[in-house]
Amino acid sequence: MGDPHRRTILRLLGERDLSVQQIADTLPISRPAVSRHLRLLKEAGLVNEEARGTRRIYRLREHGADAVTDYLRQVWGERSRPR
Repeated sequence: MGDPHRRTILRLLGERDLSVQQIADTLPISRPAVSRHLRLLKEAGLVNEEARGTRRIYRLREHGADAVTDYLRQVWGERSRPR
């Protein structure tokens, strides 16, 4: 979550489902870079992908916010808990 592009991708996917190209059109990075970020987000359990024709559409997982919180707790431990 330290990368600003990944945070932006999560924000965009929180608004609607998007393809790699739609995300790349919004960010100042290449399609391959977007794909790498999406792969990492998928591996972290934050996004799902769905094949639609020749494209892959990405969306936040239903419990994506919970997954983000769990991920931050794993990375930062107790420091990530609200006080």
